[in-house]
Amino acid sequence: MASTALVGYLDWPGAQQVFRVRCRVIACRTGVVHEEATYGITSLAPGRADAARLLRGRRAHWGIENRSHWVRDVTFGEDRSRVRVCSIPEVLAALRNATIGLLRASGHDRIAAAWPPGPGPPSPSSASPGRTQSPWNSPHLA
Repeated sequence: MASTALVGYLDWPGAQQVFRVRCRVIACRTGVVHEEATYGITSLAPGRADAARLLRGRRAHWGIENRSHWVRDVTFGEDRSRVRVCSIPEVLAALRNATIGLLRASGHDRIAAAWPPGPGPPSPSSASPGRTQSPWNSPHLA
């Protein structure tokens, strides 16, 4: 549902519409069903964006979130990074994005499955005790 009724009350430059999206969510593990409502503000006038277009835009946003940001955080541990100095966080984000792009371009849809294991407990086949496998020795990089 989209509306222009609140536009005069909003202290939001360029706001043309507000909208609410109601979803039924089913928890995969438990099967419990509940409903959620999310809200948004857009600078698109009703003539340029009806409810169907706003919903497509919202879905596209979550597609980007799921294909990029979630992968950067879960697979590459971006949120756990302690780097906070100068432009290093932006450089590392660019490198992560490039890596994701290269893996996708080479046909990998599941980045976590394509990415080699990082540092962790030593495997029994390690060359020396206490040493972990280097991600650069992966067959995906050959």
